[in-house]
Amino acid sequence: MHRLAVFASGNGSNFQAIAEAVQSGELPAEVVLVVCDKKQAYVIDRAESFGIETFVASPKDYGNKQAYEQAILEQCQARHVDMIILAGYMRLIGPTLLTAYRNKIINLHPSLLPSFPGLNAIEQAVQAGVKVTGVTVHYVDEGMDTGPIIAQEPVRIYDNDSLADIEARIHQAEHQLYPKTIANLLEKGDIHHDKKACID
Repeated sequence: MHRLAVFASGNGSNFQAIAEAVQSGELPAEVVLVVCDKKQAYVIDRAESFGIETFVASPKDYGNKQAYEQAILEQCQARHVDMIILAGYMRLIGPTLLTAYRNKIINLHPSLLPSFPGLNAIEQAVQAGVKVTGVTVHYVDEGMDTGPIIAQEPVRIYDNDSLADIEARIHQAEHQLYPKTIANLLEKGDIHHDKKACID
């Protein structure tokens, strides 16, 4: 059984979708840890409701990013985590975690990458006037939403949509796509696949 750590910074609705997929058997894995960098985030309450351990720590509690990530890494290794799932985690992953979990960290982003990376992706799409945006699951690398794309789901934008309307459809697509994509990766064993090795 694969052992997952979910990293989140806020409300945790995607964590909830993953945890429910695990409960239902749709996602054949176990969430053994939730890592959160915001001490008041609602995801902590959600994790407790599922009986999942949390590690809550702010980078400000540590001397530098490396020390912060080393503390997270120790928590993951102590629980034999073999895949890290970013679900609204608002920090770039640094070399400490990237080296230990190369090609085993994935992220969900609320746009069709490579369009609209970074913060406020939904607002970026609205301001650009596009008629289709969506969600992307991708591997995490050193960049901001630049890793190889695993799966995408388009979401239409209609002329009379409010931002809240679009956000609601984006969240709905996220909650369906993310658990399904994680399950597919685990089934295929793709989390152990080193893409660079294929090029050599």
